[in-house]
Amino acid sequence: MPAKVGAVKINNIGNSSIFNIGDVYAMSPESTAKTYAGGGSFNTGDGTYIRLGQSRTYVMDNDQSDQNIIF
Repeated sequence: MPAKVGAVKINNIGNSSIFNIGDVYAMSPESTAKTYAGGGSFNTGDGTYIRLGQSRTYVMDNDQSDQNIIF
């Protein structure tokens, strides 16, 4: 169903974002990411206390590509 849209101001769109105005059947953003994190990473919450003597993250990644995105 057609829609009337007023003024639109876009300040920023990320690399893997989708912006659409109007009719659309399907939207599917595609992106890949690789994250390495040591002990105590990604902890959230109030009053979180982490005590690590020594924390090391060893990464050995021999392949050239992990998740190929082909358009």
